[in-house]
Amino acid sequence: MTTDPLIWLDERAADRELSGLRRRLRPRDPHPPTIDLASNDYLGLVRHPEVVEAAVAALRRWGAGATGSRLVTGTTAEHELLERELAEFVGAEAGLVFASGYAANLGVVTALAGRGSLVVSDAGSHASLVDACRLSRARVAITAHRDVDAVARALATRTEERALVLTDSVFSADGDLAPLAALHRVARHHGAVLVVDEAHGLGVRGAGGRGLVHETGLAGAPDVVITATLSKSLATQGGAVLAGARVRAHLIDAARTFIFDTGLAPAAVGAARAALRVLRREPERADRVLARAADLARIADVPVPESAVVPVILGDARVSYEAALECRARGVEVGCFRPPSVPEGTSRLRLTARADLSVDDLAVIGQVLTEVLARARGRETVSA
Repeated sequence: MTTDPLIWLDERAADRELSGLRRRLRPRDPHPPTIDLASNDYLGLVRHPEVVEAAVAALRRWGAGATGSRLVTGTTAEHELLERELAEFVGAEAGLVFASGYAANLGVVTALAGRGSLVVSDAGSHASLVDACRLSRARVAITAHRDVDAVARALATRTEERALVLTDSVFSADGDLAPLAALHRVARHHGAVLVVDEAHGLGVRGAGGRGLVHETGLAGAPDVVITATLSKSLATQGGAVLAGARVRAHLIDAARTFIFDTGLAPAAVGAARAALRVLRREPERADRVLARAADLARIADVPVPESAVVPVILGDARVSYEAALECRARGVEVGCFRPPSVPEGTSRLRLTARADLSVDDLAVIGQVLTEVLARARGRETVSA
């Protein structure tokens, strides 16, 4: 028997290296020379002077951290103002801010489900919803991607008293939209609650970026719960649940990721409030995101998406990774999604549109992507 109980880690790392699936941390430059098509700063607000100054002001007023959980010392007046402003923006009755979007999803699902309940989740749901299902202690049914009939069948045969239906509004890898209106009709017919993760919808879809729930006409429905992150369109960090006042009260009492986690840092709260003010004042930013996404899709010769996410599927993990490295070397930073983030054989470059991409940026992007993708697609054809 080996004396090293972790020898298997070396074997696993070697396998990942051979498959092109090894992941490495790479600290970014505060002023990178590349054009950013990899981050989730959809509205281009991360360096907006108003957002930065609001974070600095909150830092000076409240200090570097929240100092404790929200139920002890971690709640400030700014947290509660942000909750009200977010809820009003998306058309919900109330809001509750968490330390991250991941924590918001874990908290809401585990608090609303539990033993003796059913959770029905889309196969394409974000990892945070997948983990929430695992932690919920409920019976879990995973349905095919965007398959409303499968959701209906899962709900129709349930014996549990309570049920949740989980979905992203905009799916993070493919950028496609959930059929929210149809899902809500099915959920309501069967007495289930629809939980929608608006991480990639807030700031991009709906009037002035109010999200796909608002766009679909479901804002304020008592059986719809929205989760969101502040780390994408709102340019900072944190998460929120936006729902009825009864749900908010229950989460304060029962959501473990709220009760036992340190509250969101005041600087992040200040930045999120400022980003939301900018979006309210400049709602056209949401439209510009979709316009830039269409531009990127045309450059990459892929279908025009319905969101900020432009997937360019190359298939092979190593081909995708090397294409991403080549783009970076030539001045364009792109995302690279490989298993387990996406299914085997669907590795891809993931381009994310930003409202502040300029005409000059698009010209550079066009030259780089056209040449890199021509080579990558040729290599994929040969390897196939």
